[in-house]
Amino acid sequence: MADDSILPTALGDAAARQLANATKTTAQLAAISPRWLTHFLEWVPVEAGIFRLNKVREDSSIDVECSGRDERILPKTFVDYEENPREILLSAVNAVVEVHTRVADLYSVPYNQIAEQLRLTIETIKERQESELINNAEYGLISNAAPANRIKAREGRPTPDDLDELLARVWKQPAFFLAHPRAIAAFGRECTRRGVPPPTINIFGSPFLTWRGIPLVPSDKVKIEKGKTKILLLRTGQSKQGVVGLYQPNLPGEQGLGLSVRFMGINAKAISSYLVSLYCSMAVLTEDALAVLDGVDVDLYHTYKYA
Repeated sequence: MADDSILPTALGDAAARQLANATKTTAQLAAISPRWLTHFLEWVPVEAGIFRLNKVREDSSIDVECSGRDERILPKTFVDYEENPREILLSAVNAVVEVHTRVADLYSVPYNQIAEQLRLTIETIKERQESELINNAEYGLISNAAPANRIKAREGRPTPDDLDELLARVWKQPAFFLAHPRAIAAFGRECTRRGVPPPTINIFGSPFLTWRGIPLVPSDKVKIEKGKTKILLLRTGQSKQGVVGLYQPNLPGEQGLGLSVRFMGINAKAISSYLVSLYCSMAVLTEDALAVLDGVDVDLYHTYKYA
């Protein structure tokens, strides 16, 4: 006799799903970050990919005098310039995206395959851009900090005293600290331990910890090596003689600041190619616009005892 308990009496889930449309997401990429550094910087357009950084040769050579109520002879002076100023060249981050036309034709609903391939590539290029702005050996922030403005964390861990020392170096309108999220967390632990938790403010719709009113901006591109990292403090803007980002304007196929996407054609295998290029660099206009705290320990935790 057949067992009626195992016979289906209604349409099952597995079969029903064959007639249903699954709600799909776009392709997710865990490496994408907010890239706050590029948002906080002022960006300066550069002609011909060259930025010439002109300076006063010697401030002390400018002779001025507070005029008295007499007819004394006023000092004569002039401002001399460096004869061989530094020239900063734009750097390129490139990639060639290839998509088979068959894939683009057949599988572009609900999301266009070419658009998605370009979107994810552009996101990756922008992540590399932020890393280069911080770590590039030629124009990156860390390599362009003046030796006099590089200090070491006194106790290894980042303390309020260490950040105050950075503020003493970049005291002319400092804009923001830049640090790895774990370094910011370590600083928060030190503040909590001392009973001075850092206030939080909202910028661009997101919360940021602050110290002395200056936001601590997170970036995972500030490297951690053997539990040690760095914290940077910047003044930004050309009018403030600070740090500025550089980009090439008016590119063919321009998609953003210094970013272009150009169609390169379809080859004999029916593969279409797109060149994605981003041209950028960075300039520290004066030495006191940037300071770096080295040797920051991010692995120290405290045990709190309560009565």
